[in-house]
Parts: sequence; C-alpha cells; structure tokens
Amino acid sequence: MEGNSLYPHFSLEELSRRHKAVRAALAEADLAALIACGTPGSDSEVQYLSNFLVSREAMLIFPVEGEPALFVQYFNHLPIARKLAMLPDVRWGGADTLASVIAHVREQGLEAQRLGIVGPLSLQRLAALQQALPQATLVDFSTSLLYLRLVKSQEEFEFMRKGAAFSDRAIEALAQQVRPGIPEYELAAIVEGAYLGLGGKTHIHYMATTSMQNPSICVPAQQLSSRVLEKGDVLITEISAAYHGYAGQILRPFAIGTAPTAEYQRLYDVAFEVFERITNLLRAGTTSEEILDAAEYVHAQGFTIYDDLVHGFGPGTYYPSLRTRRTSAGAPQAFTFRENMAVVVQPNIITEDERMGVQLGELMRVTRNGVEPLHTYPRRFIRCG
Repeated sequence: MEGNSLYPHFSLEELSRRHKAVRAALAEADLAALIACGTPGSDSEVQYLSNFLVSREAMLIFPVEGEPALFVQYFNHLPIARKLAMLPDVRWGGADTLASVIAHVREQGLEAQRLGIVGPLSLQRLAALQQALPQATLVDFSTSLLYLRLVKSQEEFEFMRKGAAFSDRAIEALAQQVRPGIPEYELAAIVEGAYLGLGGKTHIHYMATTSMQNPSICVPAQQLSSRVLEKGDVLITEISAAYHGYAGQILRPFAIGTAPTAEYQRLYDVAFEVFERITNLLRAGTTSEEILDAAEYVHAQGFTIYDDLVHGFGPGTYYPSLRTRRTSAGAPQAFTFRENMAVVVQPNIITEDERMGVQLGELMRVTRNGVEPLHTYPRRFIRCG
C-alpha cells in the first residue's frame, strides 16, 4: 500500500526491499514466519516492516509466504495505524492482542511451524504463546534481524538527516536561550520548542548542569532537576530529535555566562582530539581493535570515560557499543565496521574522581573512504548567556 501523503513514509520500493531481505533471512533460518512485538520506544522491528510507529502495543505476523497482518491495541489507535502502516491487513488486537495473534497463526496453518520472535515480549506472554501453540518451535530472531538492519538504506539516511537537522536546531536554541537564572526544567522546553512545530519528535534529551569551579557531575543526566543555572556553570548535553523514528544525535558542552575554565577547556581539548583520531580512522573495514587503540589516548592524558565511546545508531540498532579496554565491563566486542552503517562517536572525557566531564560527538555515516557527518552544527565549546 502507498504511504499516506500527510504522514512520513518510506517508498514502496524501500518497504519491498526490507520484506525481501527479512523473508530471505527467515527462510535461511528455516522459519515459517516472524512474530514481532512492539511498544512505544521498543517498536523498531514493527516499524521497520510496516512503517507504523507503535502508540501503545502492536504485534505483527510476518510470514515467509503470504501477506503480513498487523494487530494494534487500543481500538481508538486503529484509525491512525491504518493511515501509517503500509500494509493491507491492519486490525484491532481485540481484548487481548496475543490471543488475536494466536488465532491468526492457527488460521494461517502456522501452529506447528518454526516461528521467529522479536521485540519486548514478556516471559509471561512468551510462556502463554508457547502453551497455546505447543507444536510450534519459538526461536529468538533478534540478533539476525539486528545484523540485517545495521547497514542502512539511502532512504533511512534521509530520515536520519532530518532527525539530525532537528537536533542541530535544539543545540542552536540552547546556545541562544540558555542563561543564568533559569531552572534545568526549562532546558527541556527550549530543546523541544526547536523542532516539535516542524514535525520532529523527542527521542532523548539528556542534560545536566554544574559549577565549573565546584563540579559534581560528569555525564548528561536522564532527568532534569529544579537546580537554577548560575554564571560559571557548565551544561553538558546529549540531544536526539527524531523524524518518524529516525533520530540524529549530537553532544556539545556549554559554558554559561563566562569562558570555560582551564580545567574544562583541557577536558574538551582531549575530547576533540579523541573524536578526531577515531573519525579519521573510521571507514568500512575498520576494526574495533583499531578504535580501541586510538582510545588509549584518553588514559594517556590522565582521564577516563563514563559513557560509550562509539556506538551504532538507528531504530533498535545500537550495536556495536565500544568503550575503552580498561573501562569495558567484559572483553571488548570484536567488530568490523561496514559501509552505510550509522554510528555515533561521542567521547565523554571525565576525571578519575568522576566530579567533572564534558561530552562531544555526533551521528555519522560510515563510507568506504571515511565518515560522513550527518550534523552541521560546529564542533566547539559553546559559550552562552
């Protein structure tokens, strides 16, 4: 079905490409169908195959042969789902979405087949599915679908560029409007006001402020506080605004009402150098070991990191996630980057006592010869207020 022209949608050719690729992967795994579960914020598999951003709960039955069927909960969410989903069969999930899905599986003669499972299906509901379909073999297909989606299409990158542009607008709005005397809560209004009226949607906005003379935080925070900003503060940010589920991600520090202190400027200079070393190295064929070698500069300068240094990006595709060798929870992941992957390079350089830190970075596309930035906002320690 053609996408509704009033709402963001991919082309029929793009959706057909995805369906063909997923069906080939299912067939290779000897699976007769895929059952994808989605909830808000955990809906990437459903969106990938249908164009529908899940508003409450949805389950998609995607067979190797035959038409897919999308079951949406609640009933009043069905009209918009039928406009957004580029599938001919979009239904209400009934009183119990899982029960409706089980009935459909039986109607399609799939009750004794090998079925792939992806998405946030609870242990209780997974057990109920297995009990209702005792002859079926349920297989976790999450990793296979993840690897399939690591390489992005040109249409996906176009959506990401729009998300990146919205995110850049948020950084620009902060640069213009942040000043001493406003509470942290107001930062969210500044950020969201930059793109909501243009069709953007918030993915995340992590922000934190602290005094540069007496710092107490080293990484952007997931919850804003009632703290009132003061002259001499630093604001550290991680901003991701999205276009139809495809977000940008940009990270910049701000000095409020004054220049950065010498200590904060040094943190930024190290972050900038690490960013440059990694992005000058990164291209199709670069290995995680090469990235980790470059990251040793952080520790050589007497600092460490708190957040991931490099991670994949895109709806549901945050793999790989690389730190430094000495900050990794286990053995670092062995990985080779591929052309047309989306990655965020984001050195979060902090002091060993975790009292102060800055974060610099942005979303990029991996090419054969290097990386292509998706953001246009300058890389700088921003002074505002």
